Amino acid sequence: MQTIYFSNEAQLQAWATKLMQVILQTKRSKGVVIYLNGALGVGKTCFSRAMIKSLGFQGSVKSPTYTLVEEYNLPDIFIYHFDLYRLSSPEELDFIGIRDYFASDNLCLIEWANQGEGFLPTPDLILDLQYVDDARSLTPQAKTELGSTILNKMR
Repeated sequence: MQTIYFSNEAQLQAWATKLMQVILQTKRSKGVVIYLNGALGVGKTCFSRAMIKSLGFQGSVKSPTYTLVEEYNLPDIFIYHFDLYRLSSPEELDFIGIRDYFASDNLCLIEWANQGEGFLPTPDLILDLQYVDDARSLTPQAKTELGSTILNKMR
């Protein structure tokens, strides 16, 4: 899939909402892992918030910068939202039992995945967000067959 340009936050949120619906409608035998890459403030948490809120979650969806992970037990799917920005070393992920989060049919949204290199599974999707003047771009990459299926349904 090619780079997508968003002139405002509402367009980015709409794409995130559509992605959440496609994930729910896609037959899968395992969880979905999405890496959200990009500079500080580019919209990684905004994107995650839109996905979570699209399922009717009424509470606050904040960046898990200090807690490393926030959990959302929603009727259709269990979501783990990670922010590894403040991780000192990837080995710290062993202490929180990181592998357990990927063991079932969960959705794992991971910001700053490069900080956990070697301890994270291969993502199904990598979403690269960037600033483009006053707007933003998103370049999705499928890294697994499941990721390819999801992106094909997004077209």
